[in-house]
Amino acid sequence: MAYRTVKIKKYLDIIEEYEASAAISPGMLVEPVGSASTIRAHATEGGNAIPMFALEDELQGKGITDAYAAADQVQVWVAVRGEQVYAQVEDEQSIAIGDPLESNGEGYLQKHTPSTYDSDDAYTAYTNPIIGFALDALDLSGLSAAGSSDTPARAFLRIRIL
Repeated sequence: MAYRTVKIKKYLDIIEEYEASAAISPGMLVEPVGSASTIRAHATEGGNAIPMFALEDELQGKGITDAYAAADQVQVWVAVRGEQVYAQVEDEQSIAIGDPLESNGEGYLQKHTPSTYDSDDAYTAYTNPIIGFALDALDLSGLSAAGSSDTPARAFLRIRIL
């Protein structure tokens, strides 16, 4: 089932407004940057993250496919445990129901891959990388952005926040 909103199931409905430092699409995982009033797409692959998602600009009559430009005011939802989000997923992913999801470092979610430790290498251990769990299966493994560098294949997926 396709949804027309990022917020599928909400309990607290914590919404903040930030200025976009670059283009952002609804359903993207975002993070504060620089000043407390600016956001960007979450930029650390597999890194710690607060479950903050850009919402559609419903006050301007826009939907989940309408992106925000740099310097636009962005409505951001801070989701809490148990809430359901219609989040954007990285292309070429194959996700099963129940798979844990993390940031891909570009604002999209990807299947979580546990880190491995090699004592000879520098290592950063992230303690909070999992954003949520997939509530639906999604197979984008046949899709690729190789044919169009301007428009990567992206999709939305219903997730439950951890």
